[in-house]
Amino acid sequence: MKNSIKVERAKKNITQAKLAELVDVSRQTINAIELGKYNLSTILALKISRVFGIAVNEIFELEDSDLESK
Repeated sequence: MKNSIKVERAKKNITQAKLAELVDVSRQTINAIELGKYNLSTILALKISRVFGIAVNEIFELEDSDLESK
C-alpha cells in the first residue's frame, strides 16, 4: 500500500516520534508504515487521517499487488 505520510508529516512539521505519540504507536511502527512494511488497521489509518485533517484515501492508496491473492 502506498502512502503519503512522510509528505503530510513534512507539511505539518511533525516528526515520526510525534505522530507515533499522537496515534499511540511506536516510532518504529510509523517508520514501517511509511516504508510500506506494515499493514495498519483501519482504526490506525483513521487516527492518522484525523491528525492530518484529511481523508484516509488521500493518505493511503491500494496498489494492484495489494489486491492479488497470496
